[in-house]
Amino acid sequence: MQEESSTLPVVLAIGGHDPCGGAGIQADIEAIAANGAHAATIVTCLTVQDSCNVLALHPIAAETITAQAVVMFEDTHISAIKIGLLGSPEAIEAVIRILHSYPKIPVILDPVLAAGGGNQLAGEQILRLLREELLPLCDLITPNTHEARRLSNKSESATMEECARYLLGLGTGSVLITGTHDALTNRKITHRLFIPDESVVTSICQRLPGEYHGSGCTLASAIAAHLAHREPLRTAVQHALDYSWKSLRHGFRVGRCQSLPDRLFQLKRQPSMPNE
Repeated sequence: MQEESSTLPVVLAIGGHDPCGGAGIQADIEAIAANGAHAATIVTCLTVQDSCNVLALHPIAAETITAQAVVMFEDTHISAIKIGLLGSPEAIEAVIRILHSYPKIPVILDPVLAAGGGNQLAGEQILRLLREELLPLCDLITPNTHEARRLSNKSESATMEECARYLLGLGTGSVLITGTHDALTNRKITHRLFIPDESVVTSICQRLPGEYHGSGCTLASAIAAHLAHREPLRTAVQHALDYSWKSLRHGFRVGRCQSLPDRLFQLKRQPSMPNE
């Protein structure tokens, strides 16, 4: 591995490709860059999807995923790892082997279990691998309320505290359960950060109108970028939540359905003043 040649930390984003650019690797790249880090990427699957739903998954061979990782780790210094859609049991097993080889790097998992349009992206074999082998290797996971209940095998009546207790019991470092999928009649959204042996950290924000595609990728990647800068977990999470909400507030539509976060809103040029 070469010595670090820049002060810009590198986040390795592992996930699927979304052709419409709302989620997946493109979302990771934008969010990581906007939060002051460089994104290196490993693609785990190609998808057929638009702003409405995921229509098909085409997994990348596990050997290719592993080969990409070997080359990246030999060539650069990775400061954090962000994991998104994995797409197949074989891809999960490849990522598990990668994480075992580099145990000291912070790992953030956005457990993508379903598309925004409702199509399921994870069967029972994937869920078993997540629970038994991948979650114990993660420093932070960022499920929404639906994903938290499904990962913890709880009913719809289960509280987020019950889900978090189960997930922490599996060995994951911390759990951030996002509230964007709570009842849409709620005008406020509550996010809850569960850290072992600490009180729950809550963050409340205003619910924005409409539906968004890629908010989970945006949040997890932003957290990874802040952790790559060695920020404490609570600080990294709060910075990423603030950034993600602003990205959604500046969101835009490119298709027929969900809006996309504008992750590069900070780069927009301000209007020039007269006579400038």
